[in-house]
Amino acid sequence: MLTRAGLLSEAQGLIETVHARTGETEETRRLSDETMADIRASGIHRILQPGRHGGAEAHFSGMVDIVDIISQACCAAGWCLTQYCSHNCLLGYFPTEGQDEIWGPMPDALVAGVLIPGCGKARKVDGGWRLSGQWPFASGVYGADWFIAAAFAENGDGPPIAQMHAVPFAEYEILDTWHSAGLRGTGSADVVIEDVFVPAARALPINDTKGGGNAPGCAVNPAATYKLPAFAMFSINQSAVALGLAQASIDAYIEEGRTRVARMSGKSVADYSTVQAKVGEAHTAVETARLLLHNCCDLGMAVAERSEIAPMELKTELRAKACMAGVLSAEAVDLLFQVSGGAGLYDRHPISRAMRDANCMRGHITQNLDVNASNHGRVLLGLPSADLAI
Repeated sequence: MLTRAGLLSEAQGLIETVHARTGETEETRRLSDETMADIRASGIHRILQPGRHGGAEAHFSGMVDIVDIISQACCAAGWCLTQYCSHNCLLGYFPTEGQDEIWGPMPDALVAGVLIPGCGKARKVDGGWRLSGQWPFASGVYGADWFIAAAFAENGDGPPIAQMHAVPFAEYEILDTWHSAGLRGTGSADVVIEDVFVPAARALPINDTKGGGNAPGCAVNPAATYKLPAFAMFSINQSAVALGLAQASIDAYIEEGRTRVARMSGKSVADYSTVQAKVGEAHTAVETARLLLHNCCDLGMAVAERSEIAPMELKTELRAKACMAGVLSAEAVDLLFQVSGGAGLYDRHPISRAMRDANCMRGHITQNLDVNASNHGRVLLGLPSADLAI
């Protein structure tokens, strides 16, 4: 069985090699085969995988640490990695037979996915479902072994239910649609599935992921990790990438800024009070973001360890606070871009790529503070949650 400490060491060992491929990743718009092989061999994507199949089934903070590290080396690699980690965690909620079908022959499987049920439809048939649809933003799908597709599933005479379906790579098509302003190396292409049969054991209603140990997979995966309110934790995954990107940006700026001389004035950039203020603010933002993410992990795990369903106030708090961590990280990158001068305008400069990546991350629903904070406010004011998934 893998361990949190061992996987953290593996992640640290990948920093130089993953970072060296950043340019290639940006150019080819996907992770290289070598990076995918490194992730698989290191096992870092298995930090939240059940121990029953050799994973670390770690505290959720273990994922934050590992994704933070890899994102410092390459934001695109970190973004894909956090998807693999979260989907391995989600599979731990699935029926036992489905888990065994996926992980039995391939315990180190890489699992991509898109959890937007409006992208597809599932029709009930004997033994399972017939699934069809088209899912955009499938980060890390190139080289993945499985894909989790959320769709609206038939529910007799009742309204359709939001449900996840695990599909092997041989049964879906990847469309080359990912031409983007940022996060270019994530290969977040569209996935098309046409009338594919998904057995019942490889399907799970999103309602079964709300925590407390009620998911089918909890019968064989009793660890607290699979009793978490999964969708309430998702902002943590994406914000961990933003955190790593911001940390790498400030480390690089400080190292260069200590010796950088302004071309026009010939003065040391470090002597400008405006630069000092922005560097100090950016550093504080990054440190605050890290504290927020680990606090969210601790709060969620504490409830899960008691096999309780988190109250809605806590679920929305987790989404809002983790989202705020992503906002602070993006703001840190923006502050550093402002004091990078003309050099920061070139695509070849790391702060230019960081600015593009940070702004693209802001487009993800988990990074939208208006959505996540307003829902938290609704619940605090006694109204029902507007997010039915949590």
